[in-house]
Amino acid sequence: MRAEDVISIVKFLSRNGIPVWLTGGWGIDALLGEQTRSHHDLDVFMLLEHVGQLNALLEGKGYSLKDIWSENRWVIDADDRQIATAFVLWDSQGREFDAHAMCLDVQGNGLPAWDAPEGFIFTRQDLAGHGLINGFTVPCITPESQVFCHTGYPLPEKHLLDMKLLHDKFGLGLPENFSGERIGDL
Repeated sequence: MRAEDVISIVKFLSRNGIPVWLTGGWGIDALLGEQTRSHHDLDVFMLLEHVGQLNALLEGKGYSLKDIWSENRWVIDADDRQIATAFVLWDSQGREFDAHAMCLDVQGNGLPAWDAPEGFIFTRQDLAGHGLINGFTVPCITPESQVFCHTGYPLPEKHLLDMKLLHDKFGLGLPENFSGERIGDL
């Protein structure tokens, strides 16, 4: 997934009234203001109410369902359709769109629609992040939220480097599962 692909998808979805918040590799690179590594996918958080429309729009762009995440929770949408809340779409070029759906409460906090740990939310402030991809401003979760999302599982090398870069730029603490002995190799 190239930078131009990300910008094109974000613009396309925005024009169609679908906000997304970048997370994962592209979300981190946007916060850093530069691409630090290659990415095979675009990870986003999105609103549950837009899942059906997003799937239809991206299907029109050649995307189809690749996978359902284990934390997926099937829900019935406003059109009485069963929809996934944590899924991956892909196209014939191998580009992946990885989405997790949430609902906003009355304060504007993001409540996961997928099976998330008890009390897991994105505050309105967590969803107020912005970054740059090739000079184009994109909405993303904040650096602190990125670190939080990288806890609770063993981090592969590329995520270790992502966490170190966020730490270096924003002075953030590192996730509890950050392996200090591997830092010297990064």
